[in-house]
Amino acid sequence: MFRSRAKEEKAPSADKATVTDSTSPRHPEAPKGRPTPKRSQAQSQRRSVANTSMSRKDAAKRQREERRAALERQRQALASGDERYLPARDKGPVRRFARDFVDSRFNIAEFFLPMAVVILVLSMVRVASLQNVALLLWLVVIVLIVLDSVATGFRLKKQLNERFPDENKRGAVAYALMRSLQMRRLRLPKPQVKRGERP
Repeated sequence: MFRSRAKEEKAPSADKATVTDSTSPRHPEAPKGRPTPKRSQAQSQRRSVANTSMSRKDAAKRQREERRAALERQRQALASGDERYLPARDKGPVRRFARDFVDSRFNIAEFFLPMAVVILVLSMVRVASLQNVALLLWLVVIVLIVLDSVATGFRLKKQLNERFPDENKRGAVAYALMRSLQMRRLRLPKPQVKRGERP
């Protein structure tokens, strides 16, 4: 009796809308016939739909190929000095200058390996005088390397403070000294300056 005509007209239209074709659009006032999924469920469904396009085996194969390509780019960068693909520890103007500083001069530490072989051979000979010479050479080589490394580190630190006052120089001196221990032809990234050339 007191029901409005608008509600009476809406009710049958809503009843009719419940039975709909899957092809026709759903009436906005008709019930969905299923509960609204939670956000987590909807996200997981979206992820599963996105991931179904590529199987796990294909994804692993693609990752391997990408890793191989990245390693090849890094290997070429270590040979050419290309900053874009160098490892993080070798990147930046500070590290480049530290490398060039070491590569531009003779370092006693780089001859440590050949000298160590000679000393080892001398110490293996069953002659007391040669063994004493080998021991003395060990001491001389170690003292020279320490003195040369201290002098190199001091000079490099001074140059870095002058050239890069606002850059982060942490670890650059240790990086350069570790490089000076390697033979020149075995250094990576490859030396970009000649001996005696100012960096």
